[in-house]
Amino acid sequence: MSDVRTTNGKRRGGQEVGAEDPYKGKWSTLSNTTLGMLMATIDASIVLISLPDIFTGIKLDPLTPGNTSYFLWLLMGYMLVTAVLVVSFGRLGDMLGRARMYNMGFAIFTVFSIMLSLTWMHGREAALYMIVMRIFQGVGGAFIMANTGAILTDAFPPNQRGLALGTNQVAAIAGSFIGLVLGGILGPLDWRLVFWVSVPVGVVGTIWGVVNLKDKGVRSPARVDWLGNATFAIGLIALLVGIVYGIEPYDGHTMGWTDPLVLAALIGGAAVLALFGWIETKVEAPMFMISLFRIRAFAASNVASLMAALGRGGLMFILIIWLQGIWLPEHGYSFAHTPLWAGIFMLPLTGGFLVAGPVSGYLSDHFGARPFATGGMLAAALSFGLLELLPVNFPYGLFALIIFVNGLAMGLFAAPNRAAMMNSLPPDQRGQGSGMGATTMNSAMVLSIGIFFTLMIVGLSADLPTSLFNGLTAHGVGAAAARKVADLPPTSSLFAAFLGYNPIEKLLGPSGVLTHLPRSQATFLTGRSFFPKLIAVPFGRGLHEALDFAVAACLAAATASAMLGKRSSYKPREQLGTPPSSGPATRAEPAEATSLPR
Repeated sequence: MSDVRTTNGKRRGGQEVGAEDPYKGKWSTLSNTTLGMLMATIDASIVLISLPDIFTGIKLDPLTPGNTSYFLWLLMGYMLVTAVLVVSFGRLGDMLGRARMYNMGFAIFTVFSIMLSLTWMHGREAALYMIVMRIFQGVGGAFIMANTGAILTDAFPPNQRGLALGTNQVAAIAGSFIGLVLGGILGPLDWRLVFWVSVPVGVVGTIWGVVNLKDKGVRSPARVDWLGNATFAIGLIALLVGIVYGIEPYDGHTMGWTDPLVLAALIGGAAVLALFGWIETKVEAPMFMISLFRIRAFAASNVASLMAALGRGGLMFILIIWLQGIWLPEHGYSFAHTPLWAGIFMLPLTGGFLVAGPVSGYLSDHFGARPFATGGMLAAALSFGLLELLPVNFPYGLFALIIFVNGLAMGLFAAPNRAAMMNSLPPDQRGQGSGMGATTMNSAMVLSIGIFFTLMIVGLSADLPTSLFNGLTAHGVGAAAARKVADLPPTSSLFAAFLGYNPIEKLLGPSGVLTHLPRSQATFLTGRSFFPKLIAVPFGRGLHEALDFAVAACLAAATASAMLGKRSSYKPREQLGTPPSSGPATRAEPAEATSLPR
């Protein structure tokens, strides 16, 4: 344990007699921030699994041409806005108080959860209203995500931060899977319950935070970097919007990467972000302190976090499609019930993370972050490689074991990586640094979805049209109708399976073809085996390409983690551009330099 020094000079049990414990109330702080992360991540995934019920409730078919963008924005808008705002909100936490910003986020999140449940319109108007409300809900989520890591770093001594951050991250990952199950249960009952479930948690968390959370960190008053904020937001929004529309069909192409508007968004966004980087080296009080990347542990942990998020982000969607579109129907589950069961069958992944997260955080507090972060990414790469060896119609026990190992590996990595990142920061830059780390991870998640969907669609495009045409004509569908369906972009089949629709019924239903077929043929085509067997080989090809990318990303993350160094705690004597503020909160900081083993 690090000593807390005062001017008293007397010491009892490693602490000055009469000195107030600077880490008093740390477990209550952990409970509140963990509740916040749990709520934010449950809400992100609960919508993912409830989309069919939500669109049925507002009377909008998300797979009809022209409606796909509503589906994508309702799915990804929350992630996009949190990715854009967390750095700015982390910087505001440094300036105005991290607990204050966190509590504001809890309140905003709760208000817009209520607003989402009060949707009264139908059709596209309702979808647009909900997208806007989700974006504002994401503003609240960004306040929570940006300041949680900094609040915990302030609240806990260095030799317990890994445990605290690990527990918090376990809640974040667990929430993403709890949301899948909750959405599958609540959505069919009433889609509004999907949003109401966050309200009591939000009310309790907001009141608890106002009463309990105290700002223990160092504030660094400064002017708002308006130019930096504007260029960062414009550049990142353009880049992420380009990715969202890049996975949509365009002008007869299976994807939109050749769309001039998508190319303009990607290239223009990258150029504006480059301009942002230059601006941040010139302004007096930058929102994004680039000099923090001179800290080896901070730079290495961010690169590792980026690559890990690239490897796992989109893959969750692919595994869910694998279960919903192929495995579950072939094992007797109706398409309508596959979203719920996909969440249940993915629980071993959550279990692995729940086991490894706190344990790896505790161990990294005592032995340093490098061996656990590096080992976790190597184990993740191995687990992704093992998934490649499975047949598309796999034995579930083996699949469960592999994803459990993957959860262990990700848990082994996440807490030490986060602890290394936060421990390396000067006290007055923890909010900004936490936001920078969250932006890296959230942006990588959106990019990962674009990459994985692209790899899957490229793999499907090679064989699916021919397989679909031959399969339909072999069971009585006319050549013209079969060709029309076969020529549809593969995204139609993927999104239908992802949303829990019967893919063949969805593809053939509007044309009325099924009503003119013999009943036995129509029943077979829309049954639980035709589509899964039809798509298995093309899906397997795309799956292997996606898993190859995941393996490469995890190996890159392991390489970055190996560069963390034996110790990663902040040293006050390091010159980082803006010296730490003086004051009571910094007097305990020098002891942190010796809290981790060399």
